Amino acid sequence: MVIKSYLRSQNIRFFLCSLVLFYGFQHSNHSAASLALGNKRFPTHQILPKTVSISNDKKVLLVGLESYLGREVINNHSSPYLSLSSNKKSLILEDANGVIHKSKEINIGWRSKRLEHPKIFVRQKIGPFASFESAERVSNDLKNKRIKSTIAHPKDWEIWLSEEVKIPKSIKSTYQKIKVVKTVVPFLDTKIGKISLEGPINIHAPEGLNWKDGIYSGPFSIQLDAYGSWTLIEHVPLERYLLGVVPHEIGSNSPPAALAAQAVLARTWAIANSHRFDIDGYNLCSDTQCQVYKDPSQASKKIKNAILKTTGKILTWDQKPISAVYHATNGGVMASYDEAWATNPVPYLRMRLDGPASWSGAVKLPLSNENNLKSFLLDDSKAFGFDHSLFRWTRVFNSAQLAAQLRVAKKVSGSFSLKTIKVLERGPSGRATVLKIVGKTGSEFLLRLDDIRRVFRQLPSTLFVVNEVKEGQWRFSGGGFGHGVGMSQSGAIELGRNGWTPEQILSHYYPKTKYEFLP
Repeated sequence: MVIKSYLRSQNIRFFLCSLVLFYGFQHSNHSAASLALGNKRFPTHQILPKTVSISNDKKVLLVGLESYLGREVINNHSSPYLSLSSNKKSLILEDANGVIHKSKEINIGWRSKRLEHPKIFVRQKIGPFASFESAERVSNDLKNKRIKSTIAHPKDWEIWLSEEVKIPKSIKSTYQKIKVVKTVVPFLDTKIGKISLEGPINIHAPEGLNWKDGIYSGPFSIQLDAYGSWTLIEHVPLERYLLGVVPHEIGSNSPPAALAAQAVLARTWAIANSHRFDIDGYNLCSDTQCQVYKDPSQASKKIKNAILKTTGKILTWDQKPISAVYHATNGGVMASYDEAWATNPVPYLRMRLDGPASWSGAVKLPLSNENNLKSFLLDDSKAFGFDHSLFRWTRVFNSAQLAAQLRVAKKVSGSFSLKTIKVLERGPSGRATVLKIVGKTGSEFLLRLDDIRRVFRQLPSTLFVVNEVKEGQWRFSGGGFGHGVGMSQSGAIELGRNGWTPEQILSHYYPKTKYEFLP
């Protein structure tokens, strides 16, 4: 598989616009709203020209280093400058109008400009979703019904569909008419004044760009996204991208076999998810919404050897890259794929105990039974990776703290006061899949799957039992850190110390997948 390169015309003017929601209707009111607009059909969003890869390498990832640049000026607020500095030699900036600027420091600011002719976008929105995975499952289900949709990430993950599409009644959606009245214009701030720039803006750094305490080789581009803001993107070859991922995901001091396994997974995940930000013209982000990507120049010799040893190797299922998810520690039990996200089951990602047979045989199942789960969590365990600091954990919160977390996630209003929190359903690994929240006024609602982790971010995982230890105070006793699906990094580290090969580690966590070269 060759990672998708995006094509972009260099001489197109862009309209970067503020989004003003004039009104929103529930899906049931869609017909009336369409009549109000007449027979005219509007696009769902600003369609961006495809992005040209400015790297000489054929297998290039477009990685967003900083997104939503200039967003604040749409609402008449000041927006932070994008300040770039070279490692040594001058940076070279060139915009679509032929403006060329060379300097060791480049400062780009943002200003708003009113459009002469406002644009109208009309769409049906499904969401928000707690994760891309959950949004993609719904998008794929719609695709199977021959319904075209687009996954977007204006803040949370959403699905956008054109107004004429008939969405199944079982799926709740919102109808939106959006009027675009402003464009955000980047400008170059120099000693002689401010120079307006036209996107895309390309930046070359002959000896590297200093960025967030690291040095990045580039080349780079600054380009529009679909929401009225801009993104700083690095055009980075796949194998160099891994140099910035592997050490920050598993740690440079891990055994060589664990590092090699992590390299294979990072490569597989990047390829399988290279469509993640299609709507915005790039492949991946650089934070925990994707894989953490930082300064590739600091990769140690061990990291380089692990990547070199596995060059081009990925895991496949049915001749396609697998969903190569992984996490820090699973607490002794692997979760199934559909326990973590609102998605369909995956045959190679199912519930399994993660330890030697002598230990696994003594575990009382099923862990979806709360009494069995309590016994499991009390066990000091001989599971793989049991020495991780979050293999077992306890967190205590009072009602005010839990309510505050719910408010931050916009699940409740400011007046909400928590009365009870209870696990209603568990998956086969024992992880909470449905939480019931009840307020003191009698209001109640459910949190499901990845939404639990998104709302209660202070909980290391959803493998827990919860008890009210006294009025208004709850204790969460749990195990693991992360979603629990796929490879446990702490488990892989222990297996690597015990002499397992990368292939054996990967086969253990992703059974019956194929370890082969990138097609």
